[in-house]
Amino acid sequence: MLAVAILASSVAFLDSSIVNVALPAIRAELGGGLAGQQWVVNAYLVTLGALILVAGSLSDLYGRLPVMRVGLIGFLVSSAAIAVAPGIELLIAARAVQGVAGALLVPSSLALISSHFVAADRARAIGLWTAATSGAMLAAPLVGGLFIDLASWRWAFVINVVPIGATLWLLSGLRTPDVRRPGARPDLVASVLCALGLGGIVTALIEGPRLGWGDPVVLASLGAGAVLFTVFLVRQRRSAQPIMPLDLFRARNFWAGNLATTFVYAALSLSGFALVVYLQQEAGLGATLAGLASLPMTVMMVLGSSRVGAWAARRGPRLFMTLGPSAMAAGAALLLLVGQPFDYWWQVLPGVLVMGVGLTLTVTPLTSAVLGAIDADRSGIASAVNNAIARVAGLLAVAVIAVIAGGDLDLAGFHRAALATAALFAAAAVASGLAIRDPRPVD
Repeated sequence: MLAVAILASSVAFLDSSIVNVALPAIRAELGGGLAGQQWVVNAYLVTLGALILVAGSLSDLYGRLPVMRVGLIGFLVSSAAIAVAPGIELLIAARAVQGVAGALLVPSSLALISSHFVAADRARAIGLWTAATSGAMLAAPLVGGLFIDLASWRWAFVINVVPIGATLWLLSGLRTPDVRRPGARPDLVASVLCALGLGGIVTALIEGPRLGWGDPVVLASLGAGAVLFTVFLVRQRRSAQPIMPLDLFRARNFWAGNLATTFVYAALSLSGFALVVYLQQEAGLGATLAGLASLPMTVMMVLGSSRVGAWAARRGPRLFMTLGPSAMAAGAALLLLVGQPFDYWWQVLPGVLVMGVGLTLTVTPLTSAVLGAIDADRSGIASAVNNAIARVAGLLAVAVIAVIAGGDLDLAGFHRAALATAALFAAAAVASGLAIRDPRPVD
């Protein structure tokens, strides 16, 4: 069961990390500029962030395993469409479809863990899940870089065939009873409101620097997006069966953990985009070397996450969720060392190592705190809400990169992105230290 959860999640994380490495090559072949690069990332995140909420309800209603199968097949088909896309517009459309499929994978996999493991075993299982999926997410730029440098960026989008095939094969042999909540009903209208609301806001944030903030298209997108997202929230408050149950946020560690999630994943998305693109477009590194830049973080996550999960189960998550983001803030600040002439070993590696320590300390306790605050029978929707918040945070961070960087990711723009990343990590540390409460220790 744990292997299925890990492989299914890895498919989504693998692809979302590879795309950052592929952005310069996509821009060179298909055009689109920085705005096109932002849309390649955000088309996926808009549909993922909106529909992951419905996926949580579908997971509770129909079971984790059937929803996961549909997501895997959809991800495979949309990945193939991306690989053969003749233009930037069709590629962006295929990425949006891929986000729909990705929305079905992550909440189902985390819900499998929450419903089949208890107490300390659950914390250790989440630690292994975190280590494996984070390893996939952080190793993906290296694997994708090799495909991009040796063949084409298009091949980088079909490498998930292997984990998808392995997961479908394992699913076919499972005989474990699934968990369902027959009373759950997905609200598709709410999902459309959420997707259109987020899409309008993101359109304004991406196109604003290019068209001008007073442009009618920008103003209309921002206004319509804000209104539609507000209507979505009102609908959730009044609905008998909301896709984002606001009552979940009555649990202290749930709302506090999701606040920390917002800051952490916004910072990770901002730094991931800025670092990989800068290393290729300004520092002159190839895709493979740019992917290798984050390899130390991969190793640290794989080696440390399970152990940190066990520590957090005994001592509580608050200490780890405070120290971890603090270390990541320091690591992001160290990226201000980047300059001309460029030197990876002295300018980038120190920051990457410190961020790796912080990330290892943070992710497993954060996930455990959020899911542990909610009853197991609502784990599907709880994990979906947490993942949606993480993706929307990343979505908005990528959307404002041009605003933060001041146009494009030159050296000055990269430094501004590093400062913004450090500020977001610091905010996560403050939020965790002030709001997270440790449950009774588990012996």
